[in-house]
Amino acid sequence: MPPWSAALALILAMLVLLCLLRPRLRSPWGRTVGEKTLPGAQNRDDEEEADGGGPADQFSDGREPLPGGCSLVCKPSALAQCLLRALRRSAALEPGPRSWLSGPHLQTLCHFVLPVAPGPELAREYLQLADDGLVALDWVVGPCVRGRRITSAGGLPAVLLVIPNAWGRLTRNVLGLCLLALERGYYPVIFHRRGHHGCPLVSPRLQPFGDPSDLKEAVTYIRFRHPAAPLFLVSEGSGSALLLSYLGECGSSSYVTGAACISPVLRCREWFEAGLPWPYERGFLLHQKIALSRYATALEDTVDTSRLFRSRSLREFEEALFCHTKSFPISWDTYWDRNDPLRDVDEAAVPVLCICSADDPVCGPPDHTLTTELFHSNPYFFLLLSHHGGHCGFLRQEPLPAWSHEVILESFRALTEFFRTEERMKGLSRRRASFLGGRRRGGALQRREASSSSNLEEIFSWKRSYTR
Repeated sequence: MPPWSAALALILAMLVLLCLLRPRLRSPWGRTVGEKTLPGAQNRDDEEEADGGGPADQFSDGREPLPGGCSLVCKPSALAQCLLRALRRSAALEPGPRSWLSGPHLQTLCHFVLPVAPGPELAREYLQLADDGLVALDWVVGPCVRGRRITSAGGLPAVLLVIPNAWGRLTRNVLGLCLLALERGYYPVIFHRRGHHGCPLVSPRLQPFGDPSDLKEAVTYIRFRHPAAPLFLVSEGSGSALLLSYLGECGSSSYVTGAACISPVLRCREWFEAGLPWPYERGFLLHQKIALSRYATALEDTVDTSRLFRSRSLREFEEALFCHTKSFPISWDTYWDRNDPLRDVDEAAVPVLCICSADDPVCGPPDHTLTTELFHSNPYFFLLLSHHGGHCGFLRQEPLPAWSHEVILESFRALTEFFRTEERMKGLSRRRASFLGGRRRGGALQRREASSSSNLEEIFSWKRSYTR
């Protein structure tokens, strides 16, 4: 049986389990998923959604209402106002007709199961790392779309680096995002970790959950290939740990213009320790075991493979793979001291838009899984919180793409225009300062009268652009 058939059979079994064990799956509201509510309670929920309240009440400070019952949580700034204007103009956030995909579990499972038809054309490159390991870069080269819109100044397409989830599953939404980005004039590329999605594991070392060292080398290579192109990063689900770790460690030297996280996992240690609803836990765990089973012999010298494949939870699997190694065993606390994606978050100097749903069945309710102080105190982090969308779903009726994709690309466009305007203003300020300094140094009336006509034209140009 081919691997995709086994994965499809697994997901179908999960769907059956979800139907049989629905009473055990609790929604973020404390009600059983699909449970009927009293008319009064339903009316209250509708009123909260219409008023922009409800799931974001714990983020009431600094919350800005958006169309579709969404809200933006951020620290007030000029950048926040620019992003807010772009989101309020976005047609993707406008409420549409409810479909059969509106449930959180259906949104999540369809995201992991349904393929993209037709799929994009990918050109794979293998990048050899400093320790002789391999990562893969899948460049999206087709299908070619007529009338592509260039997203950056100078006619150079921006590079969109997409980081899939930490389990190595290339999902429907990742491919859909790449297709939409290609249509909008981006150059998308998908980053695959060691041993993920057909990338061979040539050394007995896998990438820890929040270790950005391999991503750093990949970004360096992309910068070498496209030195003048803007670079944007997007992560899906648990892939946010890699993205946030990279931005925190690199700070202002990340070479990134903007970033976005779809359904990010922010409190990763608590997420592993609390566990997922067991159908998702078992599904993700089985997917990882199947992916690593082909390398069981190669990993025997460094990992206790019998313990690894007997693990019953994602935490046990992570501990067996990275903590209880044969060469350099470490404790669970030490592992998260090194891999917590928020360990250096204060050093991040790139705008990051996090898109989350209040009914996320994988991450859990936002009041338990999102760090409120991060979005209230850090001017670079923005939280777009919606009522519905599941985990990395945010699906709409076909053939429309997921609305999260539209919002991300529109926000990147707004960021590009904002920074371009800021650079122009800085240039005008420098020219003004240079002119005033020249007048102070000249001092004499005769010297001022001998000023060249080009300087006068420069002054006039500055005054005209300032008054616009």
